Amino acid sequence: MRVEGAVTSLTCRGRDDQFFIGTNKGQMYRSAYATFKEELVAVCHTEAVNDIVFPEGHSDLFVTCSTNDIRVWYTPERLERLRITVPNVTCHAVEVTRDGMVIVSAWNDGKIRTFVPATGEPMYEINNAHNLGVTAIAATSDCKQIISGGGDGQVRIWNIGEKTQKLREVLKEHRGAVSCIKTNKNDKEGVTASLDGTCVIWDLVRYVRKQMILDNTLFKCVCYHPGEYQIITSGTDRKLWDYKEGTVTHVGVGHSGNITRLKICPANKYIVSVSADGAVLIWK
Repeated sequence: MRVEGAVTSLTCRGRDDQFFIGTNKGQMYRSAYATFKEELVAVCHTEAVNDIVFPEGHSDLFVTCSTNDIRVWYTPERLERLRITVPNVTCHAVEVTRDGMVIVSAWNDGKIRTFVPATGEPMYEINNAHNLGVTAIAATSDCKQIISGGGDGQVRIWNIGEKTQKLREVLKEHRGAVSCIKTNKNDKEGVTASLDGTCVIWDLVRYVRKQMILDNTLFKCVCYHPGEYQIITSGTDRKLWDYKEGTVTHVGVGHSGNITRLKICPANKYIVSVSADGAVLIWK
């Protein structure tokens, strides 16, 4: 029997006719004593999962990113469908363009890398996008611009052509790493969150600041309310809040580390959360 990675755990099942094997590569296998052949039953990331995104209008697939790789998951069967490996670097953020044709990713070596979602084949790279690594990423709904945030606190806007990628604008307000970027539906406004305790709302037509929110916290993520008259921010707790009453309604128990991202699927059937413990959990 051969498995991927060093064996870190073994356990028997029920009547002792089967046993399970865990490895340091995040793989879990099942085997019967009679056949002594391995069957892969589950996989996960081996490092902190930094981001998760659903393609527009699709609940059956989602994309996660971590150290060394990006993974595409098939939700109904809870299986990994595709793994894109980039050795010795960490992917901080991932986005799928609205047309579903490109995976856009942010890496700690200062590069923006893009891939074909169906095959994982590389498309184009933007080198030296940020001096202290690319920490956040977003794409406009027309798929013609990418907005990146860096460890230097800068927000940069890139024009994307068929064969060219050019820097359009640099926005400077944050003093710490940019942790999350979102745009509104018409791409005329965007909001960025930062570890310096600020959220900035930007005019993406004139490329100027519209509003700044200050708080004594580390903003980890931000999003627009569906009506786009509010923004919602979050940190590192594991709580679900009632919107009107401001009270805790649920506390998720499952992750052993801080939750790094959480997304509701487009069909509103379940929630997927990812964590610093490397786990990907699906909640009903």
